[in-house]
Amino acid sequence: MRPLIALLLLAATACASGQTAGVPTAAPQPPIEIKVVVISMFEQGADTGDAPGEFQFWVEREHLDQVLPFPQGYHDLRLNPRTGVLGLLAGVGTARAAASVMALGLDPRLDLTHAYFLVAGIGGIDPAAGSLASAVWNDWIVDGDLAYEIDAREIPNATAADRALWTTGYVPLRKNVPYEQPLDPANIAVYHLNPMLVDWAYTLTKDIAIPDPPELKAIRSQFDGTAAHRPPFVLKGTNLSASTFWHGQLMNRWAEDWVKYMTGGMGSYAICGMEDTGTLQSLTFLANAHKVDLNRVLVLRTASNYDVPRNGLSAAESIAQTKLGHYSAFLPALDAAYRVGHVVVDSIVEHWAEDRDRPPGS
Repeated sequence: MRPLIALLLLAATACASGQTAGVPTAAPQPPIEIKVVVISMFEQGADTGDAPGEFQFWVEREHLDQVLPFPQGYHDLRLNPRTGVLGLLAGVGTARAAASVMALGLDPRLDLTHAYFLVAGIGGIDPAAGSLASAVWNDWIVDGDLAYEIDAREIPNATAADRALWTTGYVPLRKNVPYEQPLDPANIAVYHLNPMLVDWAYTLTKDIAIPDPPELKAIRSQFDGTAAHRPPFVLKGTNLSASTFWHGQLMNRWAEDWVKYMTGGMGSYAICGMEDTGTLQSLTFLANAHKVDLNRVLVLRTASNYDVPRNGLSAAESIAQTKLGHYSAFLPALDAAYRVGHVVVDSIVEHWAEDRDRPPGS
């Protein structure tokens, strides 16, 4: 009886471990090595075949045909298993983007340790920096949400010394007046992207011809400034990231001043977005856990609209006309994000033997 008992015990052990006696289980699949993660924030409908948002051109043109269920994030992932390019639709707003990127970084199906991250989205451009459909490689990402605020109508009667500061009711966290010195790094969210990688991406794409349909020229003529009148072009500049969609000449002045303050004068405001500090915060935490490499992050924002009204229009009238899908350069900006961004993505994939272990430009 003892041999029979031993055999029964062996069979029971095999069943408890998920094996059938004599039939080994399949070996666990290794995680998929990802070369580039393209992060978009919104889509209007389906991923393909209808009115596009930020995600659709990437899905269709990079052949991100494989769907990976992603219930822990905002939207299912899309993968091209041949190229190793992964698409993440992170959701609108800092909170959704931060949660989706963190969930991606902790997904055991994926190996992101050598992956590059390209945030590719649209935004409102400063007419002093660029023009409609222009593409901005971001050097700094500056948070515009962490602050104190009083209604601008309640700005105090400042002394002569402080009057230049009280141009806004926005006060840095833990400070008493706008732009108070010294800047406290512990109470701000500012991210300086790898300068060598940003310069490499800019140099690679700066001569790309971005289409300039006649309607854009007509709109540009209604704004002031040499840069605002230029056909679309590729540039570098700082991104002010805030979940509140702001607009107007006074807010534009605040954005320019806020970026200078938050970067110690090293950043120059060019374009605004909504999600990028959330994305960078999650990537920073993931880098601390050795899940990703923060030196491999790029942010590309293309201009779907100006952040100020056209001549003769008030801020209230202008923002009433500035709605998703109806921005003055909505479709050209979506196309420009792919047209410029895919050159960087394709280069990394093509030169993966070198770029896997060392970022280009370094």
